[in-house]
Amino acid sequence: MRSDAQRNRERILQAAREVFTEGGPRASTEEVARRAGVAIGTVFRHFPTKADLLKALMKQLLRQITNDAADLVTRGDPTTALFQFFTQLVERTTANRTAVSLLAEEGLEVSTTDSLGSLTDVVQHLLVGGQQAGAIRTDVRLDEVMALLDCACQGALRGGWDCGLRERTLDIIFRGLTPQADQ
Repeated sequence: MRSDAQRNRERILQAAREVFTEGGPRASTEEVARRAGVAIGTVFRHFPTKADLLKALMKQLLRQITNDAADLVTRGDPTTALFQFFTQLVERTTANRTAVSLLAEEGLEVSTTDSLGSLTDVVQHLLVGGQQAGAIRTDVRLDEVMALLDCACQGALRGGWDCGLRERTLDIIFRGLTPQADQ
């Protein structure tokens, strides 16, 4: 893809994230084009339908989440990296709730098999690093962590998760993952 076309695509995706977050289901692709500073035809060349635009947003979000986790594996403190990832993921899910909800309402599925496999691999590294550092119980398994991540994200998608509820919920999850002296 030419560099100017790639820049347009990135501007469209950034504008779409903002427009869908602010406008919800009624958000228009015309507003996306206006905010991206491109013609509506440019939006449709990259994303022929609104559904295609939403799918691209979700794929981009999953790549960003995986990159965040990978960054924590290489640069984060193993005693806190998994907990930071949980927090970041729930915050991103909350921020992107509208786009995710629109995909669900439309009954659209995003092919994420490769991305989910990469995310699972990176979360495995966060888990093992935390366990080796003594910050996470050694009996916690990857499938359990993935289930907790899924549940926390589902809660964030439902809405009504004010900052206090989100913090309390994550605290409960984190305490369950942490070794206790009295166990």
